Amino acid sequence: MPDKENILSKKILILCDMFPPAFAPRMGYLCKYLKKAGWEPVVVTEYINENTFAFLKEVCDVTYVDFYPYKNRWIKKLAWVATLTADCLFGYKERRMAKAAARKLSQGGFGCVLCSTYRTFPLPAAYKVAKEFRLPLVADHRDIIEQYAGTEYIASKMGRFPWLNILITNLFTRRLLNERNKILPKADCITTVSTWHVDTLKRYNGNVRLIFNGYDPELFYPEQIKTSEFVLSYTGRLLSFAIRDPRPLFEAIGRLHTEGVITPADFRVKWYMDSYSQQLVSGEAERFGLLGYMDFYPYVEASQVPSILNNSSILLQLANTASQSGPKGIMTTKLFEAMAVEKPMLCVRSDEACLEAAIREANAGASARTAQESYDFIKYYFERWKTDGYTSVSVNKEVVKRYSRKEQAAQFMDLFMELQKKGDEHGKAY
Repeated sequence: MPDKENILSKKILILCDMFPPAFAPRMGYLCKYLKKAGWEPVVVTEYINENTFAFLKEVCDVTYVDFYPYKNRWIKKLAWVATLTADCLFGYKERRMAKAAARKLSQGGFGCVLCSTYRTFPLPAAYKVAKEFRLPLVADHRDIIEQYAGTEYIASKMGRFPWLNILITNLFTRRLLNERNKILPKADCITTVSTWHVDTLKRYNGNVRLIFNGYDPELFYPEQIKTSEFVLSYTGRLLSFAIRDPRPLFEAIGRLHTEGVITPADFRVKWYMDSYSQQLVSGEAERFGLLGYMDFYPYVEASQVPSILNNSSILLQLANTASQSGPKGIMTTKLFEAMAVEKPMLCVRSDEACLEAAIREANAGASARTAQESYDFIKYYFERWKTDGYTSVSVNKEVVKRYSRKEQAAQFMDLFMELQKKGDEHGKAY
């Protein structure tokens, strides 16, 4: 009699809103380590003209659905409006994603459908094909609408006039939540990225698993490099000060400058971010009289980030206090990458929740609730840098190891096997 383990499928269909080379690497790293473990991930995703994670592009079989295949800027904009309208009226994007996914599933041999999203798309498509092909569905939520302080989850204004923008945004948000919340109870399992997300999503489905974001251990590891400048680095976006508030950091740097502890010749803050984020940061830095300490760079390919982190003295995590009207449960990839390189991490302003607890448990740095705490932390490591030429921190390696992408892929693999076994026990054609 054949071993039941051997008849379970290691072929997984993944539907996601973004996949490398585009931003949001969670599924890209998962596919990398699924392949290394002998699994066969097959991806269907929307085409996004972005190359941040280009090195993960060829990691598996990927079908890119291009909704705006036009070179002319105005035609592309009209296509965006038309697609948004058609999607709101009859789920146009979901239908196209479902058709592309069904073509892959019809080839046979799949054991599970995994959908990764940050709002809702393409969860309805994933549910449709999982139901049609009688496969278990895992709904992976990297982010959810409820975690934001405002409407940062919407990239573009939905109307020219403020009142119209509010009306359309509210209707759009209600539609996204209604679609998501109808499907979540029907998913075989939900996976998500923080304890806050787990507690929130359990309202819709009791089977919610915590699988953190993380770091790739093949890329992120500590190197002690002496530098001629003391460098604070930040790689990421700044959607709003309500989500991430750097002002206590600027207050601390301003005091260090006034006291003569630092000068622009030996102290730099390097920002790797999009142009909108740069405008927010530079405007605030100018208000504090600190532009002379700031260096701005565009996004770099993710493969360059390990070198940036290891050549830094302090790694910044921007956040804000978690509250009912503020951000909640946001634990980004860069948090864990900073832990992996064992550089002092400064979280400003502390969320006083998930982030602070993770940094404390890993002994990775400080989660500053006040400008004074930021001041003390920076000054301490600045003095160490002047003596040693570099900085480091003795992290709790066992804690940090839990955040490895390889470890997280093992969690997903165990889940896929568990769901297939459960389906087999109940006589389902999984």
